[in-house]
Amino acid sequence: MKKSIIMAILVGSSVNLQAQNTFQDAYDQFKQQAEGKYETFREEANKTYVEFVRKAWETYEATPAVPMPKKEEVPPVIIPKEELLKPIESAPIQIEEEVVRIPKLEPQPVPVAPIREQPIEAEKSMNFLFYGTLMSVRQVNEPVVQLKACTPNGVADAWEKLSGKEYDNLIRDCLTLRIEHKLDDWAYLQMLEQMAAAYMGNKGNEATLLMAYVFCQSGYQMRLGMEKGRLHMLFATRHTMYGMEFYRMNGKDYYMYGEQVNHLDICDAAFPKETALSLWLPQNMVLTNLPSEPRTLKSSRFPDMELTVQVNKNLIDFMNSYPTSEVSGNFMTRWAMYANKPLEAQLADELLPTLHQKLMGLNELEATERLLNWVQTAFVYEYDDKVWGDDRAFFPEETLYYPYCDCEDRSILFTRLVRNLLGLKCVLIYYPGHLASAVHFTSDDVAGDYILLDGQRFVVCDPTYIGAPVGRTMPDMDNETAHVILLE
Repeated sequence: MKKSIIMAILVGSSVNLQAQNTFQDAYDQFKQQAEGKYETFREEANKTYVEFVRKAWETYEATPAVPMPKKEEVPPVIIPKEELLKPIESAPIQIEEEVVRIPKLEPQPVPVAPIREQPIEAEKSMNFLFYGTLMSVRQVNEPVVQLKACTPNGVADAWEKLSGKEYDNLIRDCLTLRIEHKLDDWAYLQMLEQMAAAYMGNKGNEATLLMAYVFCQSGYQMRLGMEKGRLHMLFATRHTMYGMEFYRMNGKDYYMYGEQVNHLDICDAAFPKETALSLWLPQNMVLTNLPSEPRTLKSSRFPDMELTVQVNKNLIDFMNSYPTSEVSGNFMTRWAMYANKPLEAQLADELLPTLHQKLMGLNELEATERLLNWVQTAFVYEYDDKVWGDDRAFFPEETLYYPYCDCEDRSILFTRLVRNLLGLKCVLIYYPGHLASAVHFTSDDVAGDYILLDGQRFVVCDPTYIGAPVGRTMPDMDNETAHVILLE
């Protein structure tokens, strides 16, 4: 009896093991088939694209650039001493215009199909610099692809060669760098430019083609253009970029990367599941830190609010390349792009604990008063036209780096600090020619001018009304024309 039971257990175990093996075999076969289908789909997509490149070219004229919106320059105002003696009264600001709401951010583009690691022996590594940061990708063992002629057939032949599996590891490496260094779409495109120039040993047509190929295979929407023997890459974006001509094809706008020309022969061939580039900066890039010269910034009203700051110069160089834009046809959305970018990690690790220590033990209003006066008085005001020749908004890091700033830069920095340090909601308030801010305190006891949004009370805080406390609106600001810009 006991022997029968043991035999039954052994037989049952054998059956279960056999069933598990059968299931594993079936799963492995399914996985191979699925991966094969993915690979086949991408191969077929590239084959189809190559055929379009051979013949689907048309001449297009560029659409004139959208100029940077001009705003009236409202000078800073120093609050009179007699005004400081008056009690602050609560008064609602009636906002008649629609509140500027920020669209939902989409995930970064991904390849049309998973790109698998290829077992290639003895691959060489190639290093290149991206804003002072050393990066590395693998190179193919055979000679790199050459573009023998900048013609439709020449480009098609080169693309066909690039779409072989030999270059899959390069694409994987580039996407890995995007993840490891937390590159936004604009940074990723710039990184591909540097990689391709180093990979091809030049900045000519071959480098442009390699950049375009990896950009396309990474899931981004791009087009190829030709002009006088030069190959150009165009990229699609959901933003309207200021000061750059663009090409409109099938209802979509494409901007040239790099050199601008006003007419091109373009292949308007779409790649499956291609996605337009985004100019939002939702995360902090990881770049090698190159500290700037120390800068001491001190509040006039609160002497203990004195800080010495240093900013990553590599990040400042990247920000100099960042194109100003708007979304949904609303120029005010550009300020949200600057204000919603997280504070650079190393700067945050050094600046925020110091500020937190200085604000320790204070209530929300007292802490906000100190931050507001620090931004009001520690920085030198100057008009953008005088410094830059045109209107230019700053990321918070740039305001801490450059010697001059204006109202929009101050409001962006102030709202970033309040959100990081105090965890309070903020909005920007735009008057024609002037940008201020407002803070939602957890208590309704904070007096002053305020805006009521969705049942929440946001009290005005103006970093350009020098010396003014929380709750005071700068003189001559017309509340009937004010707009509110929501921030994350």
